[in-house]
Amino acid sequence: MPAEIRIGLAIAALGALQLSGVAHAQLTTPAYTLEQAAAGKIAYDAHCAVCHGQELSDGEFGPPLKGRAFSQLWSGRSIADLFVVTATTMPVATPRSLADETYAEILAYMLQHNGISAGADALAASPQALSSVVMPTEFTIGPGNLVGGIALPPPPNPAPNPLDDITPVSDAMLADAPEGSWPTWRRTNDSSGFSPLDQINKETVGDLRVAWSWGLPAGPSQTTPLVHDGVVFAHGWNDILQALDAVTGELLWEYRRWLPSGMSPSQKRSFALYGDYVYVPTSDAHLVALDVKTGTVAWDRAVADTAAGFGLTGGPLTAKGVVMIGTSGRGPGGNFIVGLDADTGQELWRFNAIPRPGEPGGDSWNAMLHEDRTGGAFWGVGSYDPESGLAFFGPAPTYDTAPLVEPVNRPGITNSALFTNATIALDPETGELAWYFQHLPNDQWDQDWAWERHILKLDVEGVEKTVVATGGKLAIYDLMEADTGRFVGSIDLGLQNIVTAIDPETGAKQTDPDLVPGRDRTVTICPNTAGGKNWNPGAHDPESRMLYVLLMEICMDFVPVPPGERGLLSTGVSPVSRPRPGHDGNYGRLQAIDLQTLEVAWTHRQRVPFATGVLATAGGLVFGGDVDRNLFAFDADNGSELWRFRLNDASNAAPITYMVDGRQYLAVTTGKSILVVDRRTVVPEVSLPAEPSPTLWVFELPDG
Repeated sequence: MPAEIRIGLAIAALGALQLSGVAHAQLTTPAYTLEQAAAGKIAYDAHCAVCHGQELSDGEFGPPLKGRAFSQLWSGRSIADLFVVTATTMPVATPRSLADETYAEILAYMLQHNGISAGADALAASPQALSSVVMPTEFTIGPGNLVGGIALPPPPNPAPNPLDDITPVSDAMLADAPEGSWPTWRRTNDSSGFSPLDQINKETVGDLRVAWSWGLPAGPSQTTPLVHDGVVFAHGWNDILQALDAVTGELLWEYRRWLPSGMSPSQKRSFALYGDYVYVPTSDAHLVALDVKTGTVAWDRAVADTAAGFGLTGGPLTAKGVVMIGTSGRGPGGNFIVGLDADTGQELWRFNAIPRPGEPGGDSWNAMLHEDRTGGAFWGVGSYDPESGLAFFGPAPTYDTAPLVEPVNRPGITNSALFTNATIALDPETGELAWYFQHLPNDQWDQDWAWERHILKLDVEGVEKTVVATGGKLAIYDLMEADTGRFVGSIDLGLQNIVTAIDPETGAKQTDPDLVPGRDRTVTICPNTAGGKNWNPGAHDPESRMLYVLLMEICMDFVPVPPGERGLLSTGVSPVSRPRPGHDGNYGRLQAIDLQTLEVAWTHRQRVPFATGVLATAGGLVFGGDVDRNLFAFDADNGSELWRFRLNDASNAAPITYMVDGRQYLAVTTGKSILVVDRRTVVPEVSLPAEPSPTLWVFELPDG
């Protein structure tokens, strides 16, 4: 796409930009200094004149930055919008590469050329500070592309805006969602990933066609879209959230986060709808509540310190008026979960995934100082059971494994490293720990047990009970009673070589001591650090008790790194992927597991690894996608392929389905991320776009 078109589209898109405070702050006109404008000229000549011209309106490739067209576009608008579009589109080859102060200087130079006088106060260098600064409604104009005084006719037959009638999302909806909605990342807070819709079924799925598509911001994408009352909410790279008409794909509003200068964006796996707000985690570790109808900021709360090594890459869980979100990263003292008041953002409680010495679980870190302990990241989203009133989360292991290898042999001190690789059950209102179950203590292999917690009813010893089921990278699933954490059972799907035995009464696992990695030798471990299973969620049918999971059959060698290097793990090793011993060349696995009997119902295997989460529906279908850009529909009864569509890029998110006005839709986002890149190593014949090409695809059945 030519540079002038890219810049023009970016400027046009800013019409939907939402920035905090514009609606309520006292509005002022721009102010800048002559010194800023002089510095801005130097920066403009170096970075902007090649496209926009020396006179700001005589460029061959860029739109005019002064004159009638510029005036008509920007008069009466917040200069914060102009700051953002300048920084995010220029220089064309390296957007956002200049300092924020330099962008402010370029804007000062533009204001000077548009007849706005300099003053004593400098133009601020952040969109937040400029949100109440508005361009004058009239300023010097020159030749333009539309005659002044012309009243353009309104668009014909304007469609109704579904946001006008959108309703609050309640706890009841998140427990039992309306059939046509997908209001949370797995549709309901039990992490089912199952839809009761059946218009798209085994007989009709072959007729699926593209209804519409929408290009998302350039970059990797892992976020599942949400749908409520005919509105699709889609998250994109660089902290952009968009509301779209679920039938037509029309943009309704857009929120863009302005990150501090020099901070890189991070991937997010989820956001949340609750009450009248959309809750969005940001790359600078804030949680922002947006008005669901307008995208304007209701509150903005800092959750963690990115300078200390923390971030937010999972997603929020909402229940009982509380928004809960866990941190990720390698900061000192380990990660934590915060509970925030859903209406105000006030912090209500904080739970440390890695307890301090003397606290419950604090003496399980081999006598390490608290500040030396790291890990316990929350890579995914929690689950909530309204029956027990408990929220369930899974902290990941630590990368600092060396201090935990050999026990210190002191009374009361262990090296199990709580609460890593555990299911923790918390009271959403207080953050108090009700129970925990540690799946893999002292994880020396980076085999996280940090993914979704499925909540469903099962017969346990003749009594129907609510059970939590969860699997780690080892593709072993453990089941616990939701109210007490009592172990129910396990199933090993046969992709690992670390665990040698599981106690049928307690769930305690024995591991092979010869496979503990170290600097003295190479060991072969199955699966690799991307896992037989990763964060990509499975789906369970609450009626049949069937669980559908997409798995990967890849192993690794843990290779010692040279002296003086740390490696991925502090035992001095880094992983190198390899096929499983005696492998037949099929790396992708889709399995159906009967959770009532803990037996595998069927298995589908293919050469190309899978990369998405799973969607299961009452239409008897299981949807998922692979590294080679294919989106599939499988028969839920036997795993046979019924439909496939070749996407523009690989998907790393989970497909969803929804219904509006009696028509069912299927949706999925693309945009390859690190998991796709990692899994492609074993299938070098697969070609993908050089850059992630994120797109929201929406499918429908033909009329009639």
